[in-house]
Amino acid sequence: MKIPYSNLKFSFSALLLLLCFTAIAQTPGSIRGKVTTSDGKIAEYVSVQLKERKLSTLTNTKGEYKLNGVKPGNYTIRVSAIGLNSDEKNIIVTSGSIAVVDFVLNESASQLEAVTIKGKQNRYKIDKPSNSLRLDAPLQEIPQNIQVVSQGALTDQQIISMSDGLVRNVSGAARVEHWGDLYTNITMRGSQIQAFRNGFNVVNSYWGPLTEDMSFVDHIEFVKGPAGFMLANGDPSGLYNVVTKKPTGVNKGEATLTLGSFDMYRATTDLDGRLSKNGRLLYRLNIAGQNKNSFRANEYNNRYTIAPVISYQIDPNTKVTAEYTLQHAKMSNVGSFYIFSPDGYASYARNFTMLAPGLEPTKINDHSLFVNLEHKISDNWKLNAQASYFNYQQRGSSMWPDSVATNGLVRRSASIWDAFSEMTLGQMFLNGSANTGGIRHRILAGLDVGTKNYFADWNQKTPLDTIGGEFNPSSPIYTVDKSFPQFNRNSSVEERAVRGGGLMDQRYTGFYAQDELGFLNNKIRLTLAGRYTYVSQSTYGGAAQTAKHFTPRVGLSVSVNSQTSLYGLHDQAFVPQNAILTSGESADPITGNNTEFGVKKDWLGGKWNTTLSFYKITKNNEVTTDAFNQGKSIEIGQKVAQGIEFDIRGEILKGLNLTANYAYTDAKVTKVNEGVSEFVAVEGQRTPGSSKHTVNSWLNYKVQSGILKGSGLSGGFTYLVDRATTTFSKTNPEQNLPDYFKLDAGAFWEKNNLRLTFNAFNLLDKYLYNGGYYSAGYYFTSAVYYWQAEAPRNFRLSASYKF
Repeated sequence: MKIPYSNLKFSFSALLLLLCFTAIAQTPGSIRGKVTTSDGKIAEYVSVQLKERKLSTLTNTKGEYKLNGVKPGNYTIRVSAIGLNSDEKNIIVTSGSIAVVDFVLNESASQLEAVTIKGKQNRYKIDKPSNSLRLDAPLQEIPQNIQVVSQGALTDQQIISMSDGLVRNVSGAARVEHWGDLYTNITMRGSQIQAFRNGFNVVNSYWGPLTEDMSFVDHIEFVKGPAGFMLANGDPSGLYNVVTKKPTGVNKGEATLTLGSFDMYRATTDLDGRLSKNGRLLYRLNIAGQNKNSFRANEYNNRYTIAPVISYQIDPNTKVTAEYTLQHAKMSNVGSFYIFSPDGYASYARNFTMLAPGLEPTKINDHSLFVNLEHKISDNWKLNAQASYFNYQQRGSSMWPDSVATNGLVRRSASIWDAFSEMTLGQMFLNGSANTGGIRHRILAGLDVGTKNYFADWNQKTPLDTIGGEFNPSSPIYTVDKSFPQFNRNSSVEERAVRGGGLMDQRYTGFYAQDELGFLNNKIRLTLAGRYTYVSQSTYGGAAQTAKHFTPRVGLSVSVNSQTSLYGLHDQAFVPQNAILTSGESADPITGNNTEFGVKKDWLGGKWNTTLSFYKITKNNEVTTDAFNQGKSIEIGQKVAQGIEFDIRGEILKGLNLTANYAYTDAKVTKVNEGVSEFVAVEGQRTPGSSKHTVNSWLNYKVQSGILKGSGLSGGFTYLVDRATTTFSKTNPEQNLPDYFKLDAGAFWEKNNLRLTFNAFNLLDKYLYNGGYYSAGYYFTSAVYYWQAEAPRNFRLSASYKF
């Protein structure tokens, strides 16, 4: 039967209309909402799941979430974070509608922060800086190269202090003038960088601060380039910021026992939890004890650390945190790590020492106290205020030769080194955001104040060998010809410091402001900032000198897409110097310019990231020791450091974590002031402590399934090429240091709450060292090489139990 065309046309039209109505009737809806905590704060990175559809997402930095493409129907939506109680709500989604479902988690923001970080399971990659860096933004959006060494990296590499192999995790960073495990002294981008803790500059003399024990450290942030606009006075080359452990609100603990080569015994305990049922009063307590000898005879470094922290949530918008840390060290004579010879580096056996047994130990008590107040003014504005007090007490001595003869004979001596340091520091800063038209403003403003005083008695010295009875390194006899030093300590170290000129002090005030302007939905971010700093300081008993300076800062960051950003930065630095010039005047502050460009990229949804940066730093007025006027300094002229740095860190594949980096550093003297001897510095000379090429890696793989699940292997290396000496001197190939290669490897196993970690360090058993060269007349009548050797192949085994 033939169907009329008109009927066919009508039927087709009716069918099409029916399909349209059906499609309209089935238009997907969406679900959105906001998740907050019981104390009214935003819940970031919380899992939100639609149970029936297996559709899930995470809340963003505003606590907001959205699930699109949800077919009409009845659903259960679940909000959870690992380690916390979940919450569920039933919801009906209708065609084309937006359902709004908000949640309030019973836990506080501090509890949530701890478990969401744990839930990310990324041992090496951290996406946001600590609050103490003051930058309320993801690292990818900040127009500066900032690298973070995570708690996972510290654990995997069995790092126990700041001076214990930590720098391998950051491109271009290296230690010079080791001083054993007393001071860290890290160089980067051609200069020694400043040491910070929780946002405070804790440098009070050239020799400090005491290297932090890792038992109370959460992670370490390396800021490359100047950050003086936000963190008090900082070197143009950068700084490292030690971030201490804080309470999380989750009741948990961990105990670790470590055994190692050279009679190393170490135990740590980390306790964390609530002191009140409502979760408003929290605590954290870290305790560590350590006995450790050396591969050299008569050397030891025994320490204990106690670090309690208390935080109290006064109301939903205000929290106060107080923490105290005591580090006690009892160690052999400080200068014993140095070896001197006229015949070149490593001319004696690696385990050779000049230390005489029986010298009194050096004892140190390092106290620090922090009080921090956080107050949320509104959803867009928050205020932070913190104060700190540091008290450092040292009683001991340091070895240093009176003479080194051309035949290698050494006349050893021991000088008293008693010191007292006191610092009182304060900060207050405001973070906020606002919108004007289509421009987003991310605002930072603050005030820094500080008072630092350092007193030292190093003016009593006793020779250990007589003239004619010098110490012979070729046939060492460690008894001393004279009696051991009996230093006069009848008066306080402050009084003795005044008599001997061992005084340093500094008072500073700084104001700063920054506005980050976000354009095109915050895809383009322009940073405009400035800082005004006033400093008054004196050194070695000299008259107080004052200086004031304004340092501007301009930065640009552009998000190419959600995982890639380009940045550029130009800023200046202002760094006071503790030195008396040969002329008798105090040294001018260092001023400098920094220009930097880079690319930051996250990969595989943010599981790992890379940073590539290019920089040039110019520094003026930097001083060094005057070779022919002992105890005095001289301004060199101008230094320029430029280079390329590349860092990669994170989970590359499931269970495979990597930290790797490369740095090319071209740091040299570009201008020499009149009167500077060629034995101190010459134009074109490399700056002390720099390596032209630095390559590091650390790889950690954990088996994910099967009979070996929970076990894994790790390993890495450090390779330094074309190293300069650690002192300024007239350069020739013999004086520069040889290339350095260190290989480490290990294995681990973990199941439930138990983890075993084993590492072998310096696996190839190479003779590794760092050192320098003194031209004739610098300290000694003849030219002398000096170095500090590192340990031969050695091992550590740790057992950790979480409860």
